[in-house]
Amino acid sequence: MKPLLSIDVEDWFQVENLKQAISKETWGLNKSRIERNINLILGLLNERNVKATFFVLGWIAERYPSLIKLIYDEGHEIGCHGYNHDLLISLSRDDFYQDVLKAKNILENITGERVLGYRAPSFSITDSAIDIINSLGFRYDSSYFPISIHKRYGKLKNFSIPDNSISEIRENFFEVMLSYVEQGKLKLPWAGGLYFRVTPYNIFKSGINNILAKREYYLFYIHPWEFDPGQPRITNIKLNYRLRHYTNLDKTEEKFKKLIRDFSFTPIRDIIPHMNKNLINNSPNI
Repeated sequence: MKPLLSIDVEDWFQVENLKQAISKETWGLNKSRIERNINLILGLLNERNVKATFFVLGWIAERYPSLIKLIYDEGHEIGCHGYNHDLLISLSRDDFYQDVLKAKNILENITGERVLGYRAPSFSITDSAIDIINSLGFRYDSSYFPISIHKRYGKLKNFSIPDNSISEIRENFFEVMLSYVEQGKLKLPWAGGLYFRVTPYNIFKSGINNILAKREYYLFYIHPWEFDPGQPRITNIKLNYRLRHYTNLDKTEEKFKKLIRDFSFTPIRDIIPHMNKNLINNSPNI
């Protein structure tokens, strides 16, 4: 039973909840806080000698290659989070292909190593996206959240995926789903993010232990901006978006310290069957 740690690397102004106020065209006009937040996370992980999977947005990697190289050089896994942080349902098949290919190439040029894992923005995975990701040479996807809590989460209708497990859904290609706990017939999200920020730590810890007692692994995720209560406050968005984004940002760091103290986290690559350290090569075409 392994607890897995993942970081979705995006800046505060790239979050879906803020798109109502901040367009993609203005991203470059906002003050980035990604270096501050990543360095904070790396420091916390180094204190505990914990390694994680960092799913990096191509837009960030293109502008901060030395930061991504630092993450890689410290022994963490580099995964792909796409380039523009668009929900997959908003992209055509070709647009999605180009978005992921661009991000993958940027990341591989920085690390000199093939990127093997992908995570969709806001977990908006689709069946057709799986085919494209697989064709681009990835070994696994980690985007499937089997909970219909809101419309951003994607669905995989053409695959049989056992709950809280790693599943080979194509030959030598795996799905590593996000974790949840079961309360009767209810499935409660228990993988991180806002759910981690609003749940008392001891209750969250108990839920993780419950998952690890029954399943192959537990998978946690967090974003760098969730460690940053000093980020700019955007007010001209829906109230529920403000609550989702800003609630308990001042509590994340201390709770995260407890989390990595209490569990021996590893990168996702550690549970992918027959995973070898592959050097960069040409991605196959669709």
